[in-house]
Amino acid sequence: MKSLMKINIWFLFTFLVFFVNTVGLPHGLLYTTLLTPFLYIWSVRRLPVEPVSVFLLLLGPFVVIHLLNGVDIRSNFISIANLLCIYIFCCAFFVFLKSCHTLEIFFYRLLKINFILCLIAIPFYFTPWHELFWIEQYLTKGITQFRRLKMFTYEASYYSTLFTPLFFFFFLQIIFRQNRINGRILLCMLISPLLLSFSMGVIACIFIACSGVFVVYMWRLLRKKRVFAFAVSGLLTVLFALLFLWVLFPDNPLFVRIANIITGNDSSGRGRTTDSFILAEKIADLKSLVWGAGLGQIKVLGTDIIRDYYNYPADYPIAIPNATAETLAIFGWAGLFLRLFIEVSLFMYTQVWKNYYRLLLFIFIFIYQFTGSYITNIAEYMIWILAFTNIFPQFDVNSLSGKRKPVSRNSFL
Repeated sequence: MKSLMKINIWFLFTFLVFFVNTVGLPHGLLYTTLLTPFLYIWSVRRLPVEPVSVFLLLLGPFVVIHLLNGVDIRSNFISIANLLCIYIFCCAFFVFLKSCHTLEIFFYRLLKINFILCLIAIPFYFTPWHELFWIEQYLTKGITQFRRLKMFTYEASYYSTLFTPLFFFFFLQIIFRQNRINGRILLCMLISPLLLSFSMGVIACIFIACSGVFVVYMWRLLRKKRVFAFAVSGLLTVLFALLFLWVLFPDNPLFVRIANIITGNDSSGRGRTTDSFILAEKIADLKSLVWGAGLGQIKVLGTDIIRDYYNYPADYPIAIPNATAETLAIFGWAGLFLRLFIEVSLFMYTQVWKNYYRLLLFIFIFIYQFTGSYITNIAEYMIWILAFTNIFPQFDVNSLSGKRKPVSRNSFL
């Protein structure tokens, strides 16, 4: 009875994080943030070191230097507190992964619930209540009011990023004949949310991650007839779909967006990539290119820079929609180097390349951080933790090659 209750509590935790973490709250506030004291008490007893001390050790030097360089104290304190809450959530999420032995079951439940909600969301698209599931926003030049599935989150790309671990998990199940759901139905359940969210950055990074893993393990994978047949049929299906769109709907949003990207007219794409780094360097340079402007200072120091750069009106919200560029603006080149150093070091230490699932997640999020996201994005941190934790040894490269070795359930920390 206690075991069943524990499993139900864990599932409620995953349901909260995946579906309703932002419902009814002001933008930027999460239920997991409000639960920080409970998450801290729960995780501190199960971690080998006290988590806040590690946080202070990493962030402390930057905070001291930023205070010496001068910051808006209120904005700086609020941002530090917010980042600490996210860090504690990440610690709790890691402990959850170590403790939960039913994560695969939870993935199945989340996938089914998500697909049911997608089906419910489709008719809402055509009603005055579409905002419950969809977000209407500028997409690219020539397409200003475009609806994208966001589910109950605040942004379509955040929803699709959150969905990515599920996509890779079940995609690998299909590839390696581990799926318990009919392959065609499962593919529909995986592809539909991504298409409806129309997050080009996420979809492109998923494609790059799959291509990268295929290139790295080409000879191992091509020996499997199912993988070869799936790759060929998938490629032909994509080509047929593109040809179909080109013939019957040449002015569809996908082709318009791609054409604008090629011709340099896609301001949304530039804003998440090159423009973000240009603006980040300008903001950091106001205080220190080496150490950055400090937490909470982008809106304080960068408002005029960003609005002048884009000719935004005075009431337009200001942000740098790129995690690495935002890191550069806040922590300077020193912080950006530290970020990449930690990622590469953990990649080597935990031997990510030995597991297909972890390698897919790592390639995806490593590339995606240069094309979007932000430093308080818990979906991104969850993917990093999943990439550095061996929770699904059934996708180990050696295991699937017939060379089974003893595997530790968790290799992170």
